[in-house]
Amino acid sequence: MRILKLMGLCALSVLLSTAALATDMSKTVRVAFPVDVTGFDPQATNDLYSAHVNNAVFDVMYEFDYYVRPVRLRGSLAQALPEISADGLTWVIRIKKGLYFADDPAFKDKKREATADDFIYSWKRMLDPKMVSPTLWHIDGKVVGMDELVAEAKKTGKFDYDKPVEGLKALDRYTIQMKLKNPDYTMTELMTQYNWSPVAREVVEAYRDQGGRIMSNPVGAGPFRIKQWTKGSKVLLTKNENFRDELFPTEGEPADAEVLARNKGKKIPLIGNVEISIIEKGNPRLLSFKSNLLDYEFVGLDMIGSVVQNGKLLPELAARGIGHQRALEPALSFEYFNMEDPVVGGYTQERIALRRAMILSFPTEDYVRVVFRNQAEPANQVIPPTQTGHVKTGRAPARRDVEMAKALLDRFGYVDRDGDGFRERPDGSPLEITRSSSPRALDREHDELWKKALDSIGIRVKFNTQKWPDLLKQGRAGQLQFWNLGWNSAATDGNSFLMLFYSKSIGQSNFARFNLKQYDELYEQAQKLPIGPKRWALYRAMNELAMGYSPWHPGVFRYQNVITQPWLLNYKRIPFRQHFWHFMDIDESKRVK
Repeated sequence: MRILKLMGLCALSVLLSTAALATDMSKTVRVAFPVDVTGFDPQATNDLYSAHVNNAVFDVMYEFDYYVRPVRLRGSLAQALPEISADGLTWVIRIKKGLYFADDPAFKDKKREATADDFIYSWKRMLDPKMVSPTLWHIDGKVVGMDELVAEAKKTGKFDYDKPVEGLKALDRYTIQMKLKNPDYTMTELMTQYNWSPVAREVVEAYRDQGGRIMSNPVGAGPFRIKQWTKGSKVLLTKNENFRDELFPTEGEPADAEVLARNKGKKIPLIGNVEISIIEKGNPRLLSFKSNLLDYEFVGLDMIGSVVQNGKLLPELAARGIGHQRALEPALSFEYFNMEDPVVGGYTQERIALRRAMILSFPTEDYVRVVFRNQAEPANQVIPPTQTGHVKTGRAPARRDVEMAKALLDRFGYVDRDGDGFRERPDGSPLEITRSSSPRALDREHDELWKKALDSIGIRVKFNTQKWPDLLKQGRAGQLQFWNLGWNSAATDGNSFLMLFYSKSIGQSNFARFNLKQYDELYEQAQKLPIGPKRWALYRAMNELAMGYSPWHPGVFRYQNVITQPWLLNYKRIPFRQHFWHFMDIDESKRVK
């Protein structure tokens, strides 16, 4: 009898221990986005806010080890980093066993494991012309035999997913072999993005739209699944019950020792739910945080003065135990001109002069002060200081010079012919610029700076105000003349910023639709070189071309300010991804109701 009691106590102890290490479904992390997601198809989206959610729903092939510095890659969906041949052309990627998609009616009540074939199918989706994938550049022209398949699809109107391709095959259920035409020294870091994550063919065929996209029906193998999406209002995530057994990280910096010890042996995700509220305006977002309705907040620029003074957290917030982290982002905020537009586009001297004059008229220092609340630095190149490949160019950031701008316009025939105070084009036709922006207060302040700038040099401007998702679609389609965007990198190298000018990225991420043979040749040469000085020399040459032809005003490098509640546990800022919900935890005893 005593033995049975002891056995019972031991069993109870094991159960309690196991429960302590399992996901706590009663806990919810709460955060807010300033704009809604555009959709949940990993091969059809790449905007920032969709990425935040899709990372959690689909997981990634590789991720940066969360607590380790300097940053280091490790396998997430993959067992380990890729095995690459000495010549850099043959890659072998072994995915983890037991990767299961979230349950979905498309699987007909069967548990569905993700296999090598699912990854291959998903990577082919990036290449399907009908998809118009914004991340086509990740894989386009790189894989042996794939160009021929794409050409056939363009000819027939149908991509043959079942046709074998020499450069992309499953060696077994869990092993992918990829053969490249040339070495690619950035692809492993590209695979930290959810765009390389698997989708199940059954799901695509059940829910696809005319373009083959599944924007509203996400079914991934990540730690969370979508429980609810109320467009423009809320996204609710809950744990994917089929998520693999994965434990909390074990390595980090000395300062992380307590976090690592406290979470040793715990299964991720630690919390069962994530609640994302869409709150467009900064004031109600910050008020929600101060009212304890949000667990952390990326402070909006319009609210920075209510949180930070001289780069430090306000004393009244610090007294509440609120944390603050500030750092330069791997990001650039820029303005682009549509190079195919009949007014501002083109490569002739007079069009370059028009764009340069507009850039010279703009008060970048006021932009930093007024719009960015001094949480940015003027950019003198397209690669941020956070990235390898950022070089000392000797070029100073653009400074306002109205007289030089006027002289440029006069020289190239942009003059006021009818005496109304505004210039006409060299052929005498009206000159009017249409700048696009969203209805946010910050964008209105930005617009006002441009209005004053262009008025000062005699250029008439009007404004096209629309919601962000609509502008994004129109921008990709080349329907906007002049717009501002931000680009965030998920990798350590500066290559993705230079890709924004590569002609094969037009319709995807090259919003300016810049198309210059000399630039393309340099970009393609750079892809063949290892990360290092020789490659970076080509980066510098590309930067000079981009700055010289002026398809962009490079804008600013941004600082990011994050504030955290005292009950949010395990949060650590990492440069290349903002939300690691599967590692976060909540101390409910400290949460203020």
